[in-house]
Amino acid sequence: MTDPILDHPALTSRYFYPLRNRFDDPFYVQGEGFRLGCRYRRVSADLPTIIHFHGNGETVEDYLGDFEERIAAMGANLLLAEYRGYGMSDGEPGLTAMLDDVRLVTEASGVAPEKIIFFGRSLGSLYAVHGVSLYPQAAGLIVESGLAEPLERILVRVEPEEVGATTATLKEAVARHLNQKEKIASFGGRVLIMHARNDDLVSVSHAENIYRWAREPKELLIFERGDHNTIMAANAALYFRAVEKFIGKG
Repeated sequence: MTDPILDHPALTSRYFYPLRNRFDDPFYVQGEGFRLGCRYRRVSADLPTIIHFHGNGETVEDYLGDFEERIAAMGANLLLAEYRGYGMSDGEPGLTAMLDDVRLVTEASGVAPEKIIFFGRSLGSLYAVHGVSLYPQAAGLIVESGLAEPLERILVRVEPEEVGATTATLKEAVARHLNQKEKIASFGGRVLIMHARNDDLVSVSHAENIYRWAREPKELLIFERGDHNTIMAANAALYFRAVEKFIGKG
């Protein structure tokens, strides 16, 4: 799907930071006229699989090595999803266009939804949350530094008239495609929300709202150290312990 407002070139050019790079052993997911250069670390078909959607100023390459090894050691497979135009992927990014890619990546994993944990960081929270709305039988959802109200971040980038919209029609487009409250509330599986109290880009209130909207069982973990881009590094022991505990409950 595409939306003429949310995928407008003015918003796309200001919202996304599509860095390009290359790495060994990509896992390509084929779309219509493009392919996504993902990475798939398979440990065992008997284990749960994390499908991870990274943040805006990142690429799959940023999660190679240590992150992969830690997740594998916890007893999970890891599929690092890439966005259109990022890393080794073709195409152009788009807020709503990339919602379709969640199903493409999930189906390409070859894993039953009941064994999938969707994991989204920052921008990636839009796609992880969309994942559990598509697959409500999924094993779990992890949201790191996530967005509760995408409209807030969109309005940082553009004024409504720049994308051919009014304030009302922009709100309607966000509510139609990126309704985090509705999507999270529809999911009855396990949820882990992690956020830095001093996040300088996405207020901790977003995490609090996501937690409020989520159904039980759910956990909210607010870190006193770090900010939006250092949450994992500043809290590595607690961060990975929480993820390992979450995987272990599956």
